[in-house]
Amino acid sequence: MVDSGYCTHQSMTVDLVRNALDKHGLSTLNQVVNTHLHSDHCGGNAELAKTYDCEIYIPAAEALAVESWDIDLLSYQNLGQECPRFMYDGLLMPGQEIRLGRYLWRALSAPGHAHSVILHQEQYGILISADALWEDGFGAIFPELWGESGFEEVAQTVDLIESLSISLVIPGHGKPFTDTVKSIATARSRLDYLAIDPKRNARHGAKVLLKYKLIEWRSKDLNEVVVWICNTPALESAANLLNMEMEALAQWLPQALVESGAATLDGECLIDQA
Repeated sequence: MVDSGYCTHQSMTVDLVRNALDKHGLSTLNQVVNTHLHSDHCGGNAELAKTYDCEIYIPAAEALAVESWDIDLLSYQNLGQECPRFMYDGLLMPGQEIRLGRYLWRALSAPGHAHSVILHQEQYGILISADALWEDGFGAIFPELWGESGFEEVAQTVDLIESLSISLVIPGHGKPFTDTVKSIATARSRLDYLAIDPKRNARHGAKVLLKYKLIEWRSKDLNEVVVWICNTPALESAANLLNMEMEALAQWLPQALVESGAATLDGECLIDQA
């Protein structure tokens, strides 16, 4: 299994795995591979390891952070995320081949969004792209929010993906797709748009952080949303880039999600909108 979803959805994840095993006549889950360790990609690790005693593989760059469970290095504190502690059994090194099921896949470094890897199956031209490439873009460029380089790394990752032989992309979010030429062009256009004005990236990153937290919550009292915004360091960094006070950002951000159709308001409750 590649990536394991939110911790708040872990019982659903276990049920989905159990149903898939039953459907294919398999007895257990042997291995979970994480492309990166944002909480929406590894929140089910602990429960899956408990249920199936499966091995957990993570990108090598995250090894020390997981060993000591340093929530600062893992970015959970910075991004306002939660993830139950888990341990790893193996590391994914860039360029390494790993057997998943019947086939060999190569792990490739994909920086920019996180300490991430992507997985390429050369024989059949399949790419598990995580958040490095979606059909309509890529994952938020969070490092730029706190003054680290991210735009150039995303560009390099897109160049790497373009160099691969690909017939099918399985992204970290959204449905699988085949038109990689179009998606790569869209990604480059999106990157240019964000890099020209870092405030665009700050606004986008802030909305992404709240949207994905809302996916985890499903719904939340607006006052509690404001408290979470004001206590999330990455959003404080975004406010600084936008020359906004935190109180102003906390008022703007939920409304921005509503205006974009990513959320709705029911009285004083912010509700996720798929």
